[in-house]
Amino acid sequence: MNCLQCNDLIRMFESRLAGYVNARAAPFYRVSTELAARKQVDMERARTDLEEHRLVCHFAASLDPLGRLALS
Repeated sequence: MNCLQCNDLIRMFESRLAGYVNARAAPFYRVSTELAARKQVDMERARTDLEEHRLVCHFAASLDPLGRLALS
């Protein structure tokens, strides 16, 4: 049970990651890598946003590195 912003950022990152993976797997990747490069930039931005939020999120601070609620 994450905070709402954590959930939104996680969904955004997963969506961007899926878009990047699909772009890399597409048949036209061999012809033009530009789309995959743009998707990679989008994915990295989403990852950075998520990591920055986790640094200040009080709920995320109570999670272990695997995302489980810490017992201490």
